[in-house]
Amino acid sequence: QVQLVESGGGLVQAGGSLRLSCAASGFTFSGYTMGWFRQAPGKEREFVAASAFIGGSTYYADSVKGRLTISRDNAKNSVYLQMNSLKSEDTGVYYCAAGVGSRLLVAGVTKSLGYDYWGQGTQVTVSS
Repeated sequence: QVQLVESGGGLVQAGGSLRLSCAASGFTFSGYTMGWFRQAPGKEREFVAASAFIGGSTYYADSVKGRLTISRDNAKNSVYLQMNSLKSEDTGVYYCAAGVGSRLLVAGVTKSLGYDYWGQGTQVTVSS
């Protein structure tokens, strides 16, 4: 049974930091591209960052470059999102996702349609 379980969300003041974690099970983690997406109230889910399973490439939304960092530990079947210099617009539910193969290749790592598995999400609230 595939599971993605996010943790580490919470309430933080603007300028602060949080570290999100996503623990994966039920699939070959090292063979999957892992992504983080977020959804703010009343808005569509948007891409935040991704870590490709080949070559260690990482991808970021322009709005988070230089502030958020994605990393993965294949030995622990986990992916992380270090969030620094947080802003109120970073508020939302953060989702971990896993994708591989032609579906991801066609859709691209920044599109939610490319991912096969999703976690339940963790709330991040940044107060100004």
